[in-house]
Amino acid sequence: MSNVDRKAFGKVGLRTFIYYLVTTVTAVFTGISLAVLIKPGKSSRRASAPSAGRKEPLQTPTAGTSDGINIVGLLVFSVAFGLVLSSMGSEGKPLRDLINCMNKAIMRLVSIAIWYSPVGIIFLLAGQVVKMTDAAEIGRDVGMYTLTVVTGLIIHGCVTLPLIYVIVTRKNPLRFYGGILQALSTAFGTSSSSATLPVTLRCMEENLKMDKQVTRFMLPVGATMNMDGAALYEAVAALFIAQVNDMDFNVGQIIVLSLIVTAVSTGSAGIPQAGMVSMLIVLSSTGLPTEDVSLLLMVDWIVDRVRTATNVLGDCIGVGVVQHLSRHELQKSSPAATNPSPRV
Repeated sequence: MSNVDRKAFGKVGLRTFIYYLVTTVTAVFTGISLAVLIKPGKSSRRASAPSAGRKEPLQTPTAGTSDGINIVGLLVFSVAFGLVLSSMGSEGKPLRDLINCMNKAIMRLVSIAIWYSPVGIIFLLAGQVVKMTDAAEIGRDVGMYTLTVVTGLIIHGCVTLPLIYVIVTRKNPLRFYGGILQALSTAFGTSSSSATLPVTLRCMEENLKMDKQVTRFMLPVGATMNMDGAALYEAVAALFIAQVNDMDFNVGQIIVLSLIVTAVSTGSAGIPQAGMVSMLIVLSSTGLPTEDVSLLLMVDWIVDRVRTATNVLGDCIGVGVVQHLSRHELQKSSPAATNPSPRV
């Protein structure tokens, strides 16, 4: 948040952040709706009673706190503190540089940990399997969880985002999708929106002829701030783990969950499996057992690719929407408008 220049591009910047907020919240509620409707964590127990060896149901967690720590309060303070730093200009630059450096160092540690994650995953899964009398039961649950997440991402990417594009621009979204196909395939292959950024810029500027004033502002910011796929995935994953542990979330707790997921996904790094780091924050914030993240790691290799492609798609649609809404401001600020060529 400290890197956000609220005054940049004026109305263009305002429309950008409104778009990011609307699509992220929509993705969260899509994920929550599917998780509540499908109940992937209870899919294998609908037709039969719980096995005798299954652990006892846990008490409903108190969303927003973990071991007496007000996680939601920390998130709110962090957002407010970051916005204050962004408004301080050069005075806040030393602290912003420190925070950015710490963030890069932590992401490098995460990258190192990912290289050794297969070994850790084996032991984490072994611990989960030992707790179950029927290992196939958790396998079916994880399968339904994967289906729920992928279904939500497809709905968001093939229904919600194109619908927003059509309503705002009144243009055919199929042509738009054709122009960014290379960026989407790169995102799926690399699982990194940051690594895909050069390809995304080229597709938007060369294939779709988007204004560089918009692409060079929105796409780098969107690679970190606009994480529709990650937000949807984290919402489903949190409710899935709650269902596996026989925890029931009421309406108020679901609302708190949606706010937490929206805030956490906004700061996710655009690198492979960075969603697992923010997922731990979500689990801690909602009082859910963080050790159950091992259940998600089993299928994260494929889920991560689909949600990254959804993140990039959301960034690209955002450029099209914001450029259409800001076309008059862009015409006034373009070199051709300020220095018109003489007519012959």
